[in-house]
Amino acid sequence: MGDKIRVGVYGGSGYAGQDLVEILRHHPQVELVFATSGKEAGQPVPGTHLTFVAPDAAPLDSVDAVFLALPHLASAPMAAKAHGLGVKVIDLSADLRMDTPAAYKQWYAHDHPNPELLPTPYGLPEINRANIRGQSVIAAPGCYPTTTLLGLYPLLKAHVIEDGAPIIVDAKSGVSGAGRDPKPHLHFVEVFGNLSPYSPGRSHRHVGEIEQEIARLNGSAGPLIFTPHLLPVDRGLMASIYVTLKPEFDSAEAQSLYEEVYANEPLVTVLPAGQQATLKHVVRTNGAAISLTPVLPRYLHITSVTDNLRKGASGQAVQCFNLMFDLPETIGLL
Repeated sequence: MGDKIRVGVYGGSGYAGQDLVEILRHHPQVELVFATSGKEAGQPVPGTHLTFVAPDAAPLDSVDAVFLALPHLASAPMAAKAHGLGVKVIDLSADLRMDTPAAYKQWYAHDHPNPELLPTPYGLPEINRANIRGQSVIAAPGCYPTTTLLGLYPLLKAHVIEDGAPIIVDAKSGVSGAGRDPKPHLHFVEVFGNLSPYSPGRSHRHVGEIEQEIARLNGSAGPLIFTPHLLPVDRGLMASIYVTLKPEFDSAEAQSLYEEVYANEPLVTVLPAGQQATLKHVVRTNGAAISLTPVLPRYLHITSVTDNLRKGASGQAVQCFNLMFDLPETIGLL
């Protein structure tokens, strides 16, 4: 495949950034040129011969692509700078996921720093593969949206969710989903032996992202009721999804529908009928697992699980990178 693709990682010392570095250093078509850290500049980048550099000292003009594992508001300006230099961008932050500056402001309570970048192709390959190939800038989805949308996609694609009925998502994530910066509610003594909801109902900022993509697939779907929880584990994400189906589609038909839709997806596993997806199916892998439970003929329970730092962040970003550069989609991931 010719010379290796030269890559940099911004935010390489965060949890998602660390996983990115681990994947990229084993990727046969990648040369990792730099990884940045605002707090650990000068320290070794684990598993490599590199040391972390400050973001403003990174040799951006020496790479072909960058991954941005940065906070929202900090990521879009870097994306614009890299794009202006002809460097391809895979953004793991929320800055480029919403289609419009108005939607971004609604959910993130800030004016968008670089509205000229919107809309950016949404980087969920199983749903949006055709719009990712060959692009210069991609918005990698969040872990909650990825897990939820993969769980819903076959039903949305088939238009069999009852119009106007709420889609209820009870989601739970490992503590690493909250980032590496220390926060009082993430201390071991607060998390261990506990399970706590946060931003319930329709207040979590990922509601807008999920509803945007649901509308793109199925404009008539009802409102999203979404409650995330903090699990006392280091990584892994489970979305328990409850939907009402149209009268003409029986919940018993869902198993064959999901198996058909995901039959050729190497990173999505539909478990056999009667089995339940668990975190152990996916932790430290780059894939998702889905199980289905018909409750009543018109009510279906879906369990969708991912590793929040892999398929929910770094692994999916590399999947998008592979598509952008016309590489085999799963290279470096399986």
